[in-house]
Amino acid sequence: MSDSKKTLPKHFDPDQIAVALSYEGIEDKAPEIIASGRGAVAEQILQIAFEQGVRVREDADLAQILSLIDVGQEIPLEAFATVAEILTYVYKANGQDMPGLDTALKPNPDTTTDEDE
Repeated sequence: MSDSKKTLPKHFDPDQIAVALSYEGIEDKAPEIIASGRGAVAEQILQIAFEQGVRVREDADLAQILSLIDVGQEIPLEAFATVAEILTYVYKANGQDMPGLDTALKPNPDTTTDEDE
């Protein structure tokens, strides 16, 4: 009998959830779920992410919420703040600017304040 069967890491949890997101930074478009799974599928998602050098963030509560969304769908409004925080962290860790962030932070020239007068 061969011992070539792959063994899962010691931390493997059959109830583990993994959700992969894609964010293109397109105006009026939220991050999209591109993969989601539990157990062995979650482990495969994580393995691919690690192999591709994708940064992984552990957040069980957020993963639980996002796992309810179908692959190909945008994240729900309730998850925006948390996902934005995570994406900001990931882009900074990669030494990149988050797409769309520069326009989101620029002041609107059509608005004035008392200080401007």
